[in-house]
Amino acid sequence: MTERIYIGVAWPYANSHLHLGQIAGAYLPPDIFARYHRVKGNEVLMVTGSDMHGTPITITAEREGCSPSEVAEKYHRTFLDCWEKLGISFDLFTHTDTANHAEVSQDIFLKLYNQGDIYKDTVLQPWCSRCKRYLPDRYIEGTCPDCEYDGARGDQCDKCGQPLNPVDLKSPRCGLCGNSPEFKESQHFFLRLSAFQDRLIEWVKTREKLWRPNVYRFTLSYLENGLKDRAITRDIDWGIPLPIEGYPGKRIYVWFEAVIGYLSAAKEWAANKGEPEKWRDLWQGETAKSYYFIGKDNIPFHTIIWPAMLMGYEGLNLPYDVPANEYLTIEGRKLSSSRNWAVWLPDYLSRYHPDPLRYLLSVNMPETSDTDFSWREFVRRNNDELVATYGNLVQRVLTIVYRNYDGQVPHPGGMDEADKTLLDNTRRTFYKVDEMLYSCRFREAIRSAMTLAGEANRYLEVKSPWKEMKNDKAKAATSLYVALCVIDTLKTALYPFLPFSSQKLHQYLGYSGKIEDYGWKPEQVRPGQELQPPEPLFVKLDNSVVEEETSRLGI
Repeated sequence: MTERIYIGVAWPYANSHLHLGQIAGAYLPPDIFARYHRVKGNEVLMVTGSDMHGTPITITAEREGCSPSEVAEKYHRTFLDCWEKLGISFDLFTHTDTANHAEVSQDIFLKLYNQGDIYKDTVLQPWCSRCKRYLPDRYIEGTCPDCEYDGARGDQCDKCGQPLNPVDLKSPRCGLCGNSPEFKESQHFFLRLSAFQDRLIEWVKTREKLWRPNVYRFTLSYLENGLKDRAITRDIDWGIPLPIEGYPGKRIYVWFEAVIGYLSAAKEWAANKGEPEKWRDLWQGETAKSYYFIGKDNIPFHTIIWPAMLMGYEGLNLPYDVPANEYLTIEGRKLSSSRNWAVWLPDYLSRYHPDPLRYLLSVNMPETSDTDFSWREFVRRNNDELVATYGNLVQRVLTIVYRNYDGQVPHPGGMDEADKTLLDNTRRTFYKVDEMLYSCRFREAIRSAMTLAGEANRYLEVKSPWKEMKNDKAKAATSLYVALCVIDTLKTALYPFLPFSSQKLHQYLGYSGKIEDYGWKPEQVRPGQELQPPEPLFVKLDNSVVEEETSRLGI
């Protein structure tokens, strides 16, 4: 039965280039998941866009002396370029500065307001006497009251993940000038989160066996500590105006309207297709499942705040799964874009192929704990695993077959125990990969596939068809056919992870069109199938890459 899979992906702030921590945490995993479900023939919608209203954009604009829209549009264009080069296959990558997004955000605000889930109250807002302005959350920094981290912001502590309000910070300071702000009363609108606490706890407990343990434990612990109502407007002139009269200097705050982008993007996608109600297929009914791919710092916004908003709005599916990833460190140190301790995606893509990066981040994905990216590990895994294990398997088998069997898949003869064992294990591995991909266990899935590639290499070493061919070409054809079945299966199993090299291999094996057209099935190759002249799938990297790239980091 065909499934309907909605995939919402974290909205990147359009104020800087993308880095590898973001790719490993929130952007590669959903692409793997989407590609897998598309090959299976399921209906998939993967959307997100540039968050153009976040205060990081206004901060960057002030520092660069330009408008927020100029900053956001510049980085939005770089995002689109990176997605294409890295192979991140969004069905729609939009942005929050659209009339459609404003309309959907104001509609949700207004409904929640009219039914009492949003209310007016006064809040202490930080005022910088030196800058002569109210400071939105990200304009203020200080010490986290929960974990004592001194780099916490007025909206959230990046170290412990706790959402915050500016007044919660210890030793607050203006993020622009460093001045200690004073707090003045200002009237704002609040989301009545506390009213949803019991319903949220009841719902979250139904997700225990589905969600990752870290996501489930964090969410339940946060709920059991008690929810506080949160202000959802700010004194700022960049963003979506309130849909009620009398508040010209206030805007809907970004953390409230950004998550609404999941719904507005689906509606925009449907309108672009000429089927304006099509979004409902992915948002309503038991046959639709919604997955939200994010980094761990965004967990409460997607497992608590967004579900509360959906509960209040009514009629739309709550998140089915929120497979949040942990952090990626760089060369053993916590990534810091402000200190330029990062590997920037445009820089990587200007020098290297996309699939080796996709491979390393997949096989080392921070699904349940932080993992590290190092250039030494990148080179090692590229050379030892992609080139020497998988690439070598493909290259030597296809080259021997193409040269010695008239460019066709050979007809196998009788199979011995070793042949049958490898084919049986190939099928078991394929369905194991299928199970793991379905449950968002991407690291296990790719490691299982690569283990099969290693087993196929050992099988060939024993069979040595290149030697056997001299005495019994028909017998050699059997082991080569078995190896081609393994390669064909790996092509499909690894496609979600390595789309560029898998598509090339698809063509070398004599198929036309796209891998997705052939479905999620093992060993589809057939005797007599015409092959194409093969070329190496991967390029070996010189060890000098390690020194070159670490020097760019300043090591």
